[in-house]
Amino acid sequence: MLFHSSIQKDLARSFGATVVVLATIVMTIILIRTLGQATKGSVNPSEVMQVMGLTVIGHLTTILTLSLFIAVVSTLSRMYADSEMVIWFSSGRGLTSFAKPLLKFAAPILLAIALLALFIWPWSNKQIQVLKDRYEQRNDIERVAPGQFQESSGGKRVFFIDKDSPNNQTGRNVFVSSVDGMIESVTTAQQGQIEIHEGERFLSLQRGQQMLRNQQTGDVRITEFQDYQLLIDPSSKMTASDSQSRLVSTLGLIKAPTPVHLGELSWRLGLPLAAFNLLIMGLAVASVNPRIGKSYHLALALFCFVGYYNMVNVGQNWIGSGRTSLPAFMMTLHGGAFCFALTWLLFRHFNLSWRNVWSVLVPRHSKGAA
Repeated sequence: MLFHSSIQKDLARSFGATVVVLATIVMTIILIRTLGQATKGSVNPSEVMQVMGLTVIGHLTTILTLSLFIAVVSTLSRMYADSEMVIWFSSGRGLTSFAKPLLKFAAPILLAIALLALFIWPWSNKQIQVLKDRYEQRNDIERVAPGQFQESSGGKRVFFIDKDSPNNQTGRNVFVSSVDGMIESVTTAQQGQIEIHEGERFLSLQRGQQMLRNQQTGDVRITEFQDYQLLIDPSSKMTASDSQSRLVSTLGLIKAPTPVHLGELSWRLGLPLAAFNLLIMGLAVASVNPRIGKSYHLALALFCFVGYYNMVNVGQNWIGSGRTSLPAFMMTLHGGAFCFALTWLLFRHFNLSWRNVWSVLVPRHSKGAA
């Protein structure tokens, strides 16, 4: 019991600290990226924190996997450096005996990673897409903040308006600049309101003028009006965007096994498998000479993590493009990674080296034969 509890307490402290640090870094990066999307008009500025929270939830799989891997490597490396491993080894404990407390500690984390990858990841992506689509498909006058110039959703019209009603249906001091082919128009009006005729949105302007300029010939025509109808939305009905694989539920991916869906499925299934293999690999990585230094362990661990995760992403592209099948890739990558990690762990457990194994498999010739 002392053996298991002491290891699990050290792992819990290291894992908690690592999660806090990585989550803070990821939240900062995502916040900066989300604010950039808000300034470009892709995200509603009032929903920045909501989009950021959903994005962080979607990235929790990577955060938890890396935190668990770093916690295992850093904890065992510290035990090697403080000679605690020597005490456990002298009491009859081998390196493979550490696998049981590690797996017991990591079991709920691995379960959480699997649930996040299979269910929470598509849900968070779908919620983010709904927020973006809802903001993108708002009519142009609703997208304009009072006293600010802003580009329309189509990118061909610039608005300036002082909103006058709480429901954002009317406004005053309206300015609209648009380009249609070679014709550039600038329309100003004292007041405007939204009207819907036969499913199409119009901005009805009162008491204003319009300037039309031909960019090719330079001809200018100015017209004053008392009432002018400006089409701002071809249809008030929201059009559904094309479904993307990352928005489809895991059950939906299984029911529609297209190459793209199978590639997404391989990525989701690969995350918990990668976390398990990295756990075994972390036990082997930490078992090195403590005189080399702790930075060596972490550098080697990060190299293994980055390489493994890159192969998971590459496999998603390969399966999506039809270069390989889902079962073949899963067996090759994750099955091969498990065999490699287990072999590496056994080598460390029995204190073997590749040179010793090679000398056993290929015995040398007798020295005095000549």
